[in-house]
Formats: sequence, C-alpha cells, structure tokens
Amino acid sequence: MSYFEFLAKYGDRILNGTLVTIVLTILAAVLAIAIAVAAGLMRISPNPLVRGTATIYIEIFRGTSLLVQLYWIFFVLPLFGITLEKFTAGFVAVGMNLGAYGSEVVRSAILSVPRGQWEAALALNMSTAKRMQRVILPQALLIMLPPSGNLLIELLKGTALVALITVADLTFQVKQINTTTYLSAQSFGTALIVYYIIARFMITPSVRWLEGFMMRKTGRA
Repeated sequence: MSYFEFLAKYGDRILNGTLVTIVLTILAAVLAIAIAVAAGLMRISPNPLVRGTATIYIEIFRGTSLLVQLYWIFFVLPLFGITLEKFTAGFVAVGMNLGAYGSEVVRSAILSVPRGQWEAALALNMSTAKRMQRVILPQALLIMLPPSGNLLIELLKGTALVALITVADLTFQVKQINTTTYLSAQSFGTALIVYYIIARFMITPSVRWLEGFMMRKTGRA
C-alpha cells in the first residue's frame, strides 16, 4: 500500500483524531494559563498561607509524572467520589501539569519588571490591582511569551498521553490503525507530521503574533 493509498483509506480517522487533539490542546491551554496566572500571583503574595498553598501545588505537579497524574485523575479520584469523563480528565490533567510549570514563568516575569515601574505606579497612587493590570502585567506578559510558547508546544505533546485512557485523539487513532495494519511507518510517520504542523504552523505563529502585538502596545516595536 502506497502512502497516498494509506491516507485515502485512513485519512478520515486521522483527521478526526487531529481535531480531538486540537480541541484538547485548546482546553488544556486555557486551563493551564488560568492556573499559571493564579498560582504565579499567589507565589509573590505576602501572605504565607497563600504563598505556601501555591508552592505545594507547584511542587507536586512539577515533581511527579504527567502520566501518573492522568491515571490519578481518571482512575483514583472516582474512589473519592469524583468521576470525570475521560476527555475531561485528559485536558484537566495536562492543563494542571503545565499550569504548574507556567506559574513559575509568570512569577519570574512579574519579578523581572524593573523596580522603577513598580515605584512609578505607586507614586501615581494606584491600587495594587490597578498597578498589576495597567503597569506590571502588560510588561510581564511580553517577558513571559517566549518561554510560554515552548510550554504550549510541550502541552500539545503531552496530550498524546490521553490515548492511554482511550480518548480518541491523534495518537489513539494511529495506534489503532497500526494495530490492524502493521503499517508503523505510515501510521506514526503521519502522526509526527501532524504534530509538527500544529506546533510549527499554529502555536508558534500565534505566540509570535501576540508577542508583536504586545510590543506595539507597550511601545517597544
């Protein structure tokens, strides 16, 4: 079977798996960004309880395997009365894991904003919330975008693990195709190409566009 015949026969299944992967990536990214911002801000809080809570969360999710976290959320939480559908468990696990890594990016970016900017905002009698919203976070966002792009690509690759709880994503589909056809090169080669296309032509340009937008907005273009 030629590669084009392979695509003609199994292209629909691969396309369906790709769409599931893209939706998983988007949902997990939204969750990861929300967690990263919240935990990052908590990490610089003067309140030791708030700071300690964020630190415990970050250390647990950075220090343990994403696969084990996925199994815990899907297989172990039901023992405590919390049952998540497999698709939901998949993006929640990936989002919570990458959110822990992202929180350190947020924290370091905020602390990288020059001290003079903090003092200028304070001199203008801005509240803490307005200081963050109007002065600190726009500048911090520009600092955190490049490493965040890398984390989003890691997040995309992390979604492949949801195939192990039978979510019908791209990896699951090509594994099923390979099991019935033994066309490993075509199956997994196609998966490699698709993951690369999503990372190179969807995630990377989006981050670069946002980086350029923020540079223009902050007057650094």
